[in-house]
Amino acid sequence: MKRAIIIGASSGIGFEVARLLLDDGWKVGVAARRVDLLQTIGNVSEAERIDVTDPNAAEQLRSMISQLGGMDLFIYTAGIGKQNRELTEGIEVQTTTTNGVGFVRMIGEAYRYFAEKGEGHIVAVTSIAGTKGLGPAPAYSATKAMQNVYIQALEQQAHARGLNIYFTDIRPGFVDTALLNGDFHYPMLMQPDMVARKIMQAIKHKKHICVIDWKYRLLTMLWRRIPRFIWRRMKL
Repeated sequence: MKRAIIIGASSGIGFEVARLLLDDGWKVGVAARRVDLLQTIGNVSEAERIDVTDPNAAEQLRSMISQLGGMDLFIYTAGIGKQNRELTEGIEVQTTTTNGVGFVRMIGEAYRYFAEKGEGHIVAVTSIAGTKGLGPAPAYSATKAMQNVYIQALEQQAHARGLNIYFTDIRPGFVDTALLNGDFHYPMLMQPDMVARKIMQAIKHKKHICVIDWKYRLLTMLWRRIPRFIWRRMKL
């Protein structure tokens, strides 16, 4: 039986992907900070509380893999993000710790496990926010760019080492999840269940990068071409 572990499955995208994997016949383990919400997913094999900012999180993941009987697919959907126009220190540091240190800690442990096993598939849900630095959310856009580059670097390293590890960088636009709670109105808002279906397709086809959906693919294509001297003058 195929085995998958999802980090950040208590709500939103991770929650919906877990349900689709179960429907597809996978043996699924889920983890998040809010373990009580994991119980509502369905017939998961393992449900654990893991906080990616905890120094022991990698050991907890390795234990969870053992309890599940192995792992073929690792999906990382955990993360935080807030607008921070006043550059409040606490928000910047917390975002960097979760999206930076936590990401490296968990992706790294999955990579080491698959390197030992000889094969595997790592899927990271990042964001189109890493395309360019966003003034309203500096730490968020910076950490998402870091995640994009980190996955690219691991992909190159795995190839150089002859490891049969696949990588899929999922870059959604605005998704209607708790991450976007607030008074600001986000355009082209997508639903988590639709995004989850797109992620499943990307996993099956082992896509390297998947921007969700076509509107955001077009947007990011144009976004990358905005000259820096124009971008820094734009008010967002």
